[in-house]
Amino acid sequence: MNKTFERSFYSKTSMYSFIVTIVLLFSVWIATDQFLHMDMALLGYLVSSLIFAIGLTIRMCAWVIRPATHQVIKRSFKNLKNKDRIKRNMTSIIKTGFENIFLQKFIFKRGIYRGIQHFMIAWGCIGSFAFTFSLTFGWLRFDLIDADTYQVVAFNIPTMTMYAHGLIAELMYNALNFFALMVLVGASMALARRVVNKDVRVTQRFEFDILPLLILLLVTVSGLVLTVSYAFLDGFMHHYLTLFHQVTVVIMLVFFPFGKLYHVPIRPLAAGVPMNYQEELEVDTRACKKCGDTYSSDDQITDVKEILAVQQFDLQLEDGTYLSDYCPACRRRIRVMKQMNLEPAAFGKVDPVQTNNGVHMSGFGKKRSDDYYNLPEHVKEQLNKYRASGGDE
Repeated sequence: MNKTFERSFYSKTSMYSFIVTIVLLFSVWIATDQFLHMDMALLGYLVSSLIFAIGLTIRMCAWVIRPATHQVIKRSFKNLKNKDRIKRNMTSIIKTGFENIFLQKFIFKRGIYRGIQHFMIAWGCIGSFAFTFSLTFGWLRFDLIDADTYQVVAFNIPTMTMYAHGLIAELMYNALNFFALMVLVGASMALARRVVNKDVRVTQRFEFDILPLLILLLVTVSGLVLTVSYAFLDGFMHHYLTLFHQVTVVIMLVFFPFGKLYHVPIRPLAAGVPMNYQEELEVDTRACKKCGDTYSSDDQITDVKEILAVQQFDLQLEDGTYLSDYCPACRRRIRVMKQMNLEPAAFGKVDPVQTNNGVHMSGFGKKRSDDYYNLPEHVKEQLNKYRASGGDE
């Protein structure tokens, strides 16, 4: 990016927001044939969509500069450029995209009910946004050729024609209604779960968990009522219902980048995690420096070290190694040893930890021998008889 141009803005975030806005307006200019085919009824939605794009850019910039996110993105680009990993990368991306994005399997693992509600909300929102933004920005429009024929125009390029009262036309007319029904069902299921389930109610927050669902319900219900008005009630209160629906959509678009709904556009980026860290561990996995067991991939350990270094967490040990060089079990043992000011020589693999005040701790899941307790001989004999008779220790 030209430094002179960059210095014209207060920050990189403001520069990116300006670029996104200009690109969107230019796409509108192209798609509507230099604003000739602008639908003025959608002008309010267009302005709120531009505000939504600016907010999403601001939130995305704040998210990307976080040390963990920045490191994962940097690692993803590095691995994508690696010619030796092309097959692995493509396989991982396709598999993750199909299972976690399309099928939402990661949610179905938590329960059928939660899986269905999340699937309905996710694909209802994705479909609604795709169709709404296409119409709002003029990327998609329908030109009337004659009394019975429409032509679909995409980015000012004429494409297919369709019969005005045919099946394809009816599907396009009611696409938003179909996606709205999906969101209505999913959001209602989610709201019912959060109201009824006591375990969920303990940890939820109104502004983070309940408010997004209420906003989605307002948008979908007002949109469906609008359809009922012109389809079955001869346009009863259609003007007022249109204004109310537009207000709910504006509120949702402004709220979207800064609430829980923000995870919808960034969820596909999660495909980089299994691509980078969770494949062919038998090739890329590093062994623990203490016990020798494999526990994580080389890339993940390296990235953890860099993330902690950026955040100024010094987890380097006296021998020059880091806590991330050890498996979780050995890491816990090291941490306990440090808390009790014990020397590394006391770091046995099986033996119990003996503290300075004489209070002993178990060997982290390892069974202690009877000799450790210095029991009298008559007590050992009684204990052996008790065990021989089938009693517990």
